[in-house]
Amino acid sequence: MIENAVVLVNEHDEEIGTMEKMEAHRKALLHRAFSVFIFNAKGEMLLQRRALNKYHSGGLWTNACCSHPRPGETAPDGASRRLREELGFVTNLTGAFNFVYKAAFDNGLTEYEFDHVFIGNYNGLVHPNRDEVGDYCYKNMDEIKANLSSHPHKYTEWFKIAFPRLEAYLQKEAVHA
Repeated sequence: MIENAVVLVNEHDEEIGTMEKMEAHRKALLHRAFSVFIFNAKGEMLLQRRALNKYHSGGLWTNACCSHPRPGETAPDGASRRLREELGFVTNLTGAFNFVYKAAFDNGLTEYEFDHVFIGNYNGLVHPNRDEVGDYCYKNMDEIKANLSSHPHKYTEWFKIAFPRLEAYLQKEAVHA
């Protein structure tokens, strides 16, 4: 049960319970999630194309990895775990910002998530888990922005929401560096 459960939260990210993952998605209940963005030394972002068999958004491009912390697991620990499980590496991650989004899918599921965003740098080999990842690549931010504008249907809903927030965050950090 613990591997298939999500942590239900309120709009302040305060835990209010747990529920089986698919049930939470069917009922469109707010739950804790995380999104990991990885950059290489050239400043390019690691993108993954979700495996076709994913329960939603299969075949769409998105950030390095996304998932849910397990009950009793912190968001940073969950993010590191999923990065290792999906892409076969671990790197230091820094919390960047949080956001809430809600997106309904054609299969009757709804993602309603309090999303913790983490950023990391990595230049080594990627070993994708083919059950999770159909493909991966590195692209610069300008290429991604242009492609999001011209082909938004090729990207996950949360990526389309998170990307401009990430751009703003990175610009703000560059000014303060």
